[in-house]
Amino acid sequence: MPVDDLRPAIGDLMDRARDDLATLVAFRSVADPRQYPPEECRAAAQWVVDAFAEVGLRDVRMSRTPDGSLAVHGASPAPDGAPTVLLYCHYDVQPPLGEDAWDTPVWQLTERDGRWYGRGTADCKGNIAMHLTALRALRERHGELPCGVKLICEGSEEQGTGGLEAFVPQNAELLRADAILVCDTGNSAVGVPTLTTTLRGMASVDVRLSALAGAMHSGMFGGPAPDPVAGLISILASLHDARGDTTVDGIDNTQTWAGLDYASVQFRADARVLDGVDLIGSGSVADMLWARPAATVVGIDAPPVIGSASAVQGTAAARVSLRVPPGIDGAAAQDALMAHLRRRVPWNLRCEIKRVAVGDPFVGSLAGPGFDALRAAMEEAYGRELTTEGQGGSIPLCNVFGETYPEAEIFLLGVEEPRCLIHAPNESVDPSEIEHLALAEALFLEKYARVA
Repeated sequence: MPVDDLRPAIGDLMDRARDDLATLVAFRSVADPRQYPPEECRAAAQWVVDAFAEVGLRDVRMSRTPDGSLAVHGASPAPDGAPTVLLYCHYDVQPPLGEDAWDTPVWQLTERDGRWYGRGTADCKGNIAMHLTALRALRERHGELPCGVKLICEGSEEQGTGGLEAFVPQNAELLRADAILVCDTGNSAVGVPTLTTTLRGMASVDVRLSALAGAMHSGMFGGPAPDPVAGLISILASLHDARGDTTVDGIDNTQTWAGLDYASVQFRADARVLDGVDLIGSGSVADMLWARPAATVVGIDAPPVIGSASAVQGTAAARVSLRVPPGIDGAAAQDALMAHLRRRVPWNLRCEIKRVAVGDPFVGSLAGPGFDALRAAMEEAYGRELTTEGQGGSIPLCNVFGETYPEAEIFLLGVEEPRCLIHAPNESVDPSEIEHLALAEALFLEKYARVA
């Protein structure tokens, strides 16, 4: 079917896509029972089951994964001789990070200035709506799908607890496909068709320093009494040099990015860097984001300023996340990070370091019939040439897909462009990205059925 036939079909379905997304956003599907009731995730999973069954996938159901989360899967069998495509997404979301920081209700889809706001609108419920829109358009125009389609929708991606990573090898035939669309990334900017070709790996640890049996009055004991908060600050400061380059012993921090650059002016706007504040690191923005390691202190356990007392604390702790580019093994990076921190503990403080999560970097497919079909589909949908980029985020599942299905072409794309503010307050999605990506996916399924 020519693009001129599918484009209006997708456009006619956008009101339905908005309704889908509004329903999905209302589920407080944070996969952490300490924060939100597990029933919220189950209800979201059931909605996904019903929605994809309605568009014609068969045997759509939930399966419990090893971390206790529910994965949704189903399939539409391939016509004779046609390939099969696996569509990935996830229905769980990040917590709000303080509802008072939101300008719109967290769990209610709200339209403002042409964008749709609410937790999960982009990451990743917007991609669920996109998949449904593409499949509906193809069903309406063809009566059936042009190639085989399988679905896997994850329920604990944001928690990083590895449920689906363990489920996939145990159920390899259930999800086997010729091409895999991992729809959990996005374009470099609204309206710019972009494939993510590399992902940094991740190694995170928790470090706890202890010095006293409990907090003690700083006037009476401060001075000779070792301060674990100050000790923690000292070892965390060693993770960067004066220029801001990440400096973990044994990990190369000089690699460069060979692909499309990321203009510093655009990055400052996308990252909402305050006026007068410098960017850090000795490389370009693209080097620092996609080719070099990046250490971030993502949490600290210490008394907050408001409510603090004049006391030397007994303990202090922090979580450190280290992102590593292709060419660096995730487990080796975690070992290096732990050794680096331990070597710098001052005053013989007691130090406990625990592994939290680890994942290897990933390089996606850049050749083959699927790549050719997807490039053509995205360029037709957007009316401009395809670009590629790396991503600083980690998706360990991609490596599991690559190991389990070594012959499959694996692609990363989605609706999550920089203005979406995923993982932050005021997350939003541009509905034009859902529309263009749904058109691109529908065109891809048609083209891939022919070329493969």
